[in-house]
Amino acid sequence: MSTTGRQVVTSIGFSVLFALMIGAVFIYVYPLHSWSELWSKDFMDIPFIIFLPAFSIVAGILLGSVTGLYWRKQFHLIDQSLRQLEEGRYPEISQKPAVSELQSIATRMEKIGKQIAEQAKLSQRLATEKAVDQEARIQEIIEQERNRLARELHDSVSQQLFAASMMMSAINETKKQTDESLETKQLKMVEEMIHQSQLEMRALLLHLRPVALKNKTLQEGIEELLFELSQKVTLDIKWKLEDFPLDKGVEDHLFRILQESVSNTLRHARANQLEVLLIKREDLVILRVVDDGIGFEVEETKAGSYGMQNMHERAIEIGGTLKVISVKNKGTRLEVKVPVMENGVGAHD
Repeated sequence: MSTTGRQVVTSIGFSVLFALMIGAVFIYVYPLHSWSELWSKDFMDIPFIIFLPAFSIVAGILLGSVTGLYWRKQFHLIDQSLRQLEEGRYPEISQKPAVSELQSIATRMEKIGKQIAEQAKLSQRLATEKAVDQEARIQEIIEQERNRLARELHDSVSQQLFAASMMMSAINETKKQTDESLETKQLKMVEEMIHQSQLEMRALLLHLRPVALKNKTLQEGIEELLFELSQKVTLDIKWKLEDFPLDKGVEDHLFRILQESVSNTLRHARANQLEVLLIKREDLVILRVVDDGIGFEVEETKAGSYGMQNMHERAIEIGGTLKVISVKNKGTRLEVKVPVMENGVGAHD
């Protein structure tokens, strides 16, 4: 039976009992000459013997309904709070019960809810720290393996390619300049293939063991990367780097974009010259990479190249734009523009 039903039944019982007691007292004070007087005496044109119990029952129903709804509301508040606790949420008791005993229960539930909420925050923080730590360990293992592969490739395949390139250059130099035999042409083709393989290897090593900034500015990192690269490849590499401060996150993304672009030039461009420009004009940082290679179809490469997609995503992440212009047999120009932000807003906002 519901709370309202119980209150109605209880109130009716008490009302009827109270009416009987009043009737008994009335009869005791005003004795009846005969029991038929109960039917002869009227109240509001209703025999007294019928009016008294009927009035008691109606009063009991009304009183029971009111008190039942009241208690139902109080219990509903407690039930709602318990349901929130069951769901793992902090109970928000907007209207506390009016009864002191239920108020005490509500207060204790709030305390329990706060404890559960704190424990949930602690558990989530520990889970996050565990996931971050696990990811860091995985990245460290991957980095160590990449470095190991890069060292082995550099110490074996790269050195062998260099030796083969030197031998082929020496063989071709001993040939007469006017010798246009099939063998001479084939040797020149082999030399070009070895040279291209060296460039591919340099690009692969650049991906496997990318140079990190590590407490260096973007300008210092770019200069170190390009200088080291110019000592190992036959490309004519030029660079112009202006000195200005940048946020660490922006520096890292621009450096990775440059690495990807240089890697693409080494692998695909067949270029003789490479120019890198890093400047700041008004509120824009501009990174420009230009080569004189064979070029490519920009739209086709965008759709299928992970490297191009990665560079675009990195530029977007720092609020910048990346534009690539390439002309067949005339070279490629990559330009990244990033707005300079100060404390999250533009410099002149």
